[in-house]
Amino acid sequence: MHKHGKKYREQAARVDPLKHYPPGEAIGLAKSTSYSKFDGTLEVHIRLGVDPKHADQNVRDVVVLPHGLGKVVRVLVFADGEGGRLAQEAGADVIADDETIKRIQDGWAEFDVAIATPEMMGKVGRLGRVLGPRGLMPNPKTGTVVPAADLPRAIREAKAGRVEFRVDKTGNLHVPIGKVSFSEQQLRENMSALMQAVMKAKPATAKGTYLRKVVVAATMGPGVHVDPNMAASEAA
Repeated sequence: MHKHGKKYREQAARVDPLKHYPPGEAIGLAKSTSYSKFDGTLEVHIRLGVDPKHADQNVRDVVVLPHGLGKVVRVLVFADGEGGRLAQEAGADVIADDETIKRIQDGWAEFDVAIATPEMMGKVGRLGRVLGPRGLMPNPKTGTVVPAADLPRAIREAKAGRVEFRVDKTGNLHVPIGKVSFSEQQLRENMSALMQAVMKAKPATAKGTYLRKVVVAATMGPGVHVDPNMAASEAA
C-alpha cells in the first residue's frame, strides 16, 4: 500500500475527510494545502451516476474556461490551401503536412490540441491509433473538426483554455481548472463553467443521482470533498 510522505500528511490533517465543503471553501483549502515547489494544477474529480458501458451514457463535451488553464497551449492544425493560411494567421503552432503526418505516425506528439478541416479527415483518420489513446484525435463532437472559415475561432478557443472532458470507464471525470497561483475567484469561475458544462451533458438515460461525488485537489495535494448539491448549484 502506498504511504504518503510527511508533507502530504501534514496538509491532509487540515482537511476533514468526512465534511463536504462549499465550492469556494473547498477551492481555498485545496490551494492552501498545495505543497509542491512548482505552480501545481487544480483539478476537479467528479463521480457520475452513469454507466459508460452504454454508448448513450458516455458523458463527453468541451468547456471554455473563462480564465484559461494558465499554460501555453500548442495547437496543431490539419488543413491545406485557404484553411492552412487562415490557421497560420490565427496563430496555429503547426500546420500539418504529409511529412508531419508521417512524424506523428512515428510517435511525435509535441502538441496539446489537434484541429482539422473535414477535407483532411481522410488523412487524419490513419492517425487514430496514435492520437486516439492520447485524447488528441480531432472529433466533430468536441468541436475540433471545423470548416476552414471556423479555424480562427477554434484555434482562439483552444489557446484561451478550451478543455475537453470525457467520462472514463469507471464513471469518473478528471478535469483541470487552472493553476494553484490563480485567485480563488478565478478558480471558482472556472469551476462554475465546468459544472455548467457537466450538468448540460447529462445523458437523458442516466438514472438516479447524477453528481455522486465531487473532489478538488491540487497537484500532490490532498483531496477536498465538495458538497455535490452546492456544486450543482454552481451551474445554475
